[in-house]
Amino acid sequence: MRRLSLLGAAVAGVMMLLSSVAAKADLSEILKTGVVKIGVPESFAPFGSLGASGELEGYDIDVAKLVAKDLGVKLELVPIVSKQRIPFLETGRVDLVISTLGANPERAKSIWYSSSYAPFYTAAFAAKGKKIASIADLSGMKVGLTGGTIEDIQFTESVPEGTEIRRFGDNAATQSAFVAEQVDVMVTSIVVAAAVAKANPGIDMETKFISKKGASFIGLKKGNIDLLQWINVFIMHKKLRGKLNELSLKWMGQPLPPLPHL
Repeated sequence: MRRLSLLGAAVAGVMMLLSSVAAKADLSEILKTGVVKIGVPESFAPFGSLGASGELEGYDIDVAKLVAKDLGVKLELVPIVSKQRIPFLETGRVDLVISTLGANPERAKSIWYSSSYAPFYTAAFAAKGKKIASIADLSGMKVGLTGGTIEDIQFTESVPEGTEIRRFGDNAATQSAFVAEQVDVMVTSIVVAAAVAKANPGIDMETKFISKKGASFIGLKKGNIDLLQWINVFIMHKKLRGKLNELSLKWMGQPLPPLPHL
C-alpha cells in the first residue's frame, strides 16, 4: 500500500513538472519547438476581426505575423476574448497576447508587459485644412460626439465659449454626421475613426489632438525574461524602421502617435 502511495506521488510530481515545462514557453522553448502561439482578438476591428476571406485580419494580426517572421517560427493564432487574455498566459495556452491589452498595476501582478506597440486613444479628428492644435481652437466650430460617453463628459467641461457641441445617439450617427460634413470636428476613439477611414477611402481627416491617451502592450507570462527582452527589441526595431507607422496608416488611417515604453 505504501509502495502504491509513493508511486502515486511520483507520478503526480512528474505530471506537475511536465505541466510546468509545457507552460513555460520562454524564448528558447519557442525556438526549439518552432511554433509561437499568440492570442489575438477576433471581433474587435481594426485590431483583429474576420475579413471577407474568412481569415483573421487587423493591426494586431499583422503584428503577430511579424513576430513569427522575425522569430523564424510557425505562427499559431489563438482567438481570445478580453477575459481570456491573462488566464491563457498563466496556463500556457498562449506564449504571447497581442490583443489591445492595456497595462495597469493590478494586471502587472499577474503578467509581464512589453513596451507599447499600438495606439489606443480618444482624439479630435477634422479635415487637414482646419487649424486645430488644441481644445482651445474649437471656438466657433461644430463638434460632433456620441452622447453619454467619456469624451462627452470631458469635452462638455473643457470646450471654450463659442463651441457648438452636437451629441448623437450612437457612434454610427456620429460617424455619419462627420462624413456628411454636418460637424467640423469629430471627437471619438481611434477605433471609430478607423471605421470611418475604412468605409470612406480618401476622406479628408486627420488627428488634430489627443484628448485621452492610451496604448496597447504585448503580454507574456511572468518569468520569461528572454522573451520579454526579445519582444522589446522587436518593437523598437519596428518603430525605428517605420513598420508600425505603416500598420497604423493601413488599419487606422492615421500616423502612429508617440507611444509610451517601459
